[in-house]
Amino acid sequence: MRDRDSRRFAARLVAASCAVLAGVVLCGCGVPVDNSPTALAKSAVPFGLLEPSAPTPSTTAPLVTVTVQIFLLSSTGQLVAVARNVPVPAALGAVLGALIDGPTNAEAAAGLQSAVPAQTQVVSTSISSGVAQVDLAGTFGQLVGQAEIDAVAQIVFTATALTGVSAVSFELDGQQVAVPAAGGVEVPVANRAQFASMAPAAPAT
Repeated sequence: MRDRDSRRFAARLVAASCAVLAGVVLCGCGVPVDNSPTALAKSAVPFGLLEPSAPTPSTTAPLVTVTVQIFLLSSTGQLVAVARNVPVPAALGAVLGALIDGPTNAEAAAGLQSAVPAQTQVVSTSISSGVAQVDLAGTFGQLVGQAEIDAVAQIVFTATALTGVSAVSFELDGQQVAVPAAGGVEVPVANRAQFASMAPAAPAT
């Protein structure tokens, strides 16, 4: 019995000694703690942090615009020129799009209006021998009477304000149509002279 107890005591002593020794070894392998900041070697810095890449510059070119004229209507039915900015090179479609957008809040407050419906769509435009071919869709074809005359006059004056355009030919959904001049007579090609009574007032001298 005494020998058995002696062997158990010896085994426990050996186990305790091993545990203490293992603790000493583990402590010796720990990460050392410095009392003050220490610079890291470059080899210890994660890749990509030594020289962070510069932000990629934007490749989007700034929008360049040019000022053009569109024509709205006064409360008396006279055409009035107002300025709009459209992207260079001031394509006819973009200019007509600015006309379709109608007056600004300030212009509307000043009594200016537009007979061109906001739901008008410009399908296509082209210019040949001074004549602008304008194909429209949407609600433009529903205009009748004085509203149609007013809208046609606005488009004619707006289009012919561009260099190289002297008259306008109209299409509705690809079909050539005649349009009314100021006197109500329908014409296949419209120009400013046919709307002379609606022309903007000459500036005072």
